[in-house]
Amino acid sequence: MTDADQQIHARITAMATRARAAAATLARLPAARLADALRAAADAIRADTAAIAAANAEDMARARAAALSPALLDRLYLDTARIAATADGVAAVAALPSPVGAVIDENRRPNGLVLQRVRVPLGVIGIIYESRPNVTADAGALCLRSGNAVILRGGSEATASNRAIHAAMVRGLESQGLPADAIQLVPTTDRAAVGAMLTAGGLIDIIVPRGGKSLVARVQAEARVPVLAHLDGINHLFIDAAADPAKALSIAVNAKMRRTGICGATETLLIDRAYGDPAPILAGLADAGCALRGDAAARAIDARVTPANDEDWDTEYLDAICAVAVVDGVDGAIAHIAAHGSHHTDSIVTEDAATAERFLAEVDSAIVMHNASTQFADGGEFGLGAEIGISTGRLHARGPVALEGLTTYKWLVRGDGQVRP
Repeated sequence: MTDADQQIHARITAMATRARAAAATLARLPAARLADALRAAADAIRADTAAIAAANAEDMARARAAALSPALLDRLYLDTARIAATADGVAAVAALPSPVGAVIDENRRPNGLVLQRVRVPLGVIGIIYESRPNVTADAGALCLRSGNAVILRGGSEATASNRAIHAAMVRGLESQGLPADAIQLVPTTDRAAVGAMLTAGGLIDIIVPRGGKSLVARVQAEARVPVLAHLDGINHLFIDAAADPAKALSIAVNAKMRRTGICGATETLLIDRAYGDPAPILAGLADAGCALRGDAAARAIDARVTPANDEDWDTEYLDAICAVAVVDGVDGAIAHIAAHGSHHTDSIVTEDAATAERFLAEVDSAIVMHNASTQFADGGEFGLGAEIGISTGRLHARGPVALEGLTTYKWLVRGDGQVRP
């Protein structure tokens, strides 16, 4: 390890130590105090709109010079409306009921002992993310509202934006007497900082990676603390033979093209070979500016479909590109999703209730939908407020991870002098 790496490790250790102290302070504060602090943070973001927009302009200029894709530029971009939405998101989290202290269940034993499982914060959360500066506010708000301290490590492309948003949030916290160390932003984009966070066992309780395959793969390979993985969104939309044509067209175009750079965007369109007239669906996508890559059957439907290669079925484009495959009914759709999906979000369009229920039951993804756009894969749309990410694993939390997903539980046992025979 170089001297520079050692210095970064020492810095992360110091940050994590301060975060643990802040987490202990948060645990003693009533939920109303945390909500007040978040409302103050939202007000501070609104007050700093001009400064945040100026910082984002710096990031956008560097990103354009680096020739980032239009989809990545869209994820990075902040205008006044998006900054206002970011502030509103923080305020919305403040308005949510805190899960901390909630009694999950209670049981009185025959010997008179009363047992409760009660929600408690995870402690110190490390979040490693790329591109989207609004994550700085969303993640900070969710962690604080659930009683956790957080260490944020954003991507280099959003450095100025992240710092501006973080500064506003900390000012809001301090105005309400909360420790600034409750929400910390790693001041360096050096990759060694990620390694230091991943090995901070005993100081950081859980790591949440939000980014591409390479980031998540590194985190899962190197982490010495638990990981709540937000993997890529290779999402599928299946048009069943019994789909309503109007629904199929509108859902397909929305699922792919509403915002191509978000993790809930559809990346592969599956069409039942028995579906009556798929041409309008492919034409609708192509006319909306989507490049289509498909198998031979899909290419026979529309001449604008170019040949797909093996990689297309396993790619999260985050762009106006969609893979298209013609499959044999719901069996073929389920098999394709099992072979190529990322367990994120998959949807079926059909008027056949039995087929829909089979798809919902057998597709093994965190979010499975019927007659709805995959773009609804979002914590806010689920009524959870902002989200820390979409967990595609099976342990602890799955799907949109919001306040409840950032807690664990402990057992409280109340007795009256009982001893075990």
